[in-house]
Amino acid sequence: MSSAVRVHYYQWKKVKAMEGSEHMGGFTRILHSGHADKLMDEIPTDVVDPLPPHMTKGFVVLSRPNAIDQWLRTFADKYPEQYYIMSEPDHLWLRPIPNLMLGEHTPAAFPFFYITPQKTPDITNKFLDKKISAKEMKMIDPIGNSPVMISKGDLRRIAPAWHNVSLAIKHDAEADKAWGWVLEMYGYSFAAWNAGIHHKLYPNFMAQPPWDKAISDFYILHYTYGCDYNEKGVFTPGKVGAWRFDKRRFSGRYPPKTYPPFPPKVPELTRKLVDIVMEAANALPDWPDE
Repeated sequence: MSSAVRVHYYQWKKVKAMEGSEHMGGFTRILHSGHADKLMDEIPTDVVDPLPPHMTKGFVVLSRPNAIDQWLRTFADKYPEQYYIMSEPDHLWLRPIPNLMLGEHTPAAFPFFYITPQKTPDITNKFLDKKISAKEMKMIDPIGNSPVMISKGDLRRIAPAWHNVSLAIKHDAEADKAWGWVLEMYGYSFAAWNAGIHHKLYPNFMAQPPWDKAISDFYILHYTYGCDYNEKGVFTPGKVGAWRFDKRRFSGRYPPKTYPPFPPKVPELTRKLVDIVMEAANALPDWPDE
């Protein structure tokens, strides 16, 4: 993912230079490898320790809540910022993000359609401080930790429980099977609920091509899904297209500096995604031309 985080930071710096970004603070990459890497001089980075394998059980994402908790205890106070946006390498900022919070203790977040604790009430109640009904579970924020805009104080309230709940979910066979690769998102959502912290939800916080097609009023572009189109530019969901952009093609290697031309009718947001990656690839030093 080294190429992704390089593109992410490149694009973030472009947005920070835009008009309307005066409120933006600094940038910190939290690296939970336990040791420095070759990007330390390029991207502001703090290093924290990973969880041991017997705790993650092969699910490296479990180190994320632990990393945030470590960072808050070890590094946060050396920075002046009192409010954060948690973002990920495959998030590309499109424009400056205003304060979306509703006061000090109502963070802002993006709602994910697949976070549905009410569909598994018996499992969900294992991880709540107080049992509630499936109907009440619809009030639990359907979110993960990212993208989230939150105060330092509230994140400090959530982070230790987020770590503990996520571990408990992973080590519960029933919950692990039910929630799989998004279990730490459930962990964050439950930790926030248990802390009495509710997020204001913004569907326009983040676009997800190819399902979202226009830039519109989105703030962040999230390229988690493969973008597949045939020669005429018709979207081919579930089928590898004649033209495609999928981050999984570049696991362990860099995207090329040039990309095949778009077929006609490929939507604006997919074009924007590739344009950002190509711009960064050609602007950043030491980008291999694979």
